[in-house]
Amino acid sequence: MKKSSDTRGVAKAMRARHDAPVKLEEVARAAGVSPSTVSRILNGTATVSEDKKKAVDDAIAKLGFVPNPIARGLAGGRTLSVGVITQAIDSPFYGVALRGIEDELDPAGYCPLFVSGHWDPKTEARCIDVLRSRRVDGIIVLTGRLADQALKVCAKRTPVVVTGRSLRAPGLFSLNFDNFEGGRLATQHLLELGHRHIAFIAGDPDHPDATERLRGYRSALEGAGIKFDASLVVPGTYQEISGLMAVDTLLKNRQRFTAIFAANDQMALGATLGLQRRSLRVPEDVSIVGFDDLPTSLYAIPPLSTVHQPAYEMGRLAAAAMLELLSGTAPTVGPPLPRLVVRESVRRLNS
Repeated sequence: MKKSSDTRGVAKAMRARHDAPVKLEEVARAAGVSPSTVSRILNGTATVSEDKKKAVDDAIAKLGFVPNPIARGLAGGRTLSVGVITQAIDSPFYGVALRGIEDELDPAGYCPLFVSGHWDPKTEARCIDVLRSRRVDGIIVLTGRLADQALKVCAKRTPVVVTGRSLRAPGLFSLNFDNFEGGRLATQHLLELGHRHIAFIAGDPDHPDATERLRGYRSALEGAGIKFDASLVVPGTYQEISGLMAVDTLLKNRQRFTAIFAANDQMALGATLGLQRRSLRVPEDVSIVGFDDLPTSLYAIPPLSTVHQPAYEMGRLAAAAMLELLSGTAPTVGPPLPRLVVRESVRRLNS
């Protein structure tokens, strides 16, 4: 009975040893180098021969060693993680931007930590505190409503990259897409097609990008000698339902319009549905232009004309700027210019 118990004990000990993580010292012994050399190779700071590096790589593969990013980071004063404050992880726009951030950070050995601010400054401030408590090396903020001063204060302790703003401060870099020009391009396109009564479905006025797109809309009208008509501007929330409701409002108020410029694609899609429910065809009866160029906009019925705002590229550029800040160099990236993507939701107005 005792022999059976001893056998079970040995087997248990062997399983525990098999499941135990491989230590850095074991890799060093197998590779014939010092533990500090293995650590420097993993951190990318070692100046060693290719033979030694290969010996370490082979030992890691043979033993199944998994580096501990926290331990590696703390040894070099970093955690190799970057906090990312988005506004809604399930957003079709921000979701694409998050993928761009992830794709840029991963090859550099950094892990993104995603949290949602939900367009609420108090929530965003709490996200900042949570991320800093996790000792992230930097924080990327995708637009949001957190005050500029709060971002500047945060950047004194933790590098910050923010999109949708034009800010300057030590430790902070901003990427701001030209929403004014995008709004002007969309409206100008409809004007060139002969439309003179162009409704605008606005975004949340607390969003800087929304106010800039409205300003671009007004600028294009004024440039064409058309007086701005506030009754053709309907508020929206950047959600599909608000586009549908905006069309109901325009029709209920008997507004005359032959085209709609919606401040984002989601509202443009909602507006299209609202028109179809009133037996109005797009583009035969009403032309529609959106903003963002979401992947789904190509497959709308009809495919949506829109202003291309490269969400994936913006995410990638924000992450690239963060990596430059973390390396101690001034970021050199810049946002791409807006461009109009013409599809089948617009047509020339017959005079």
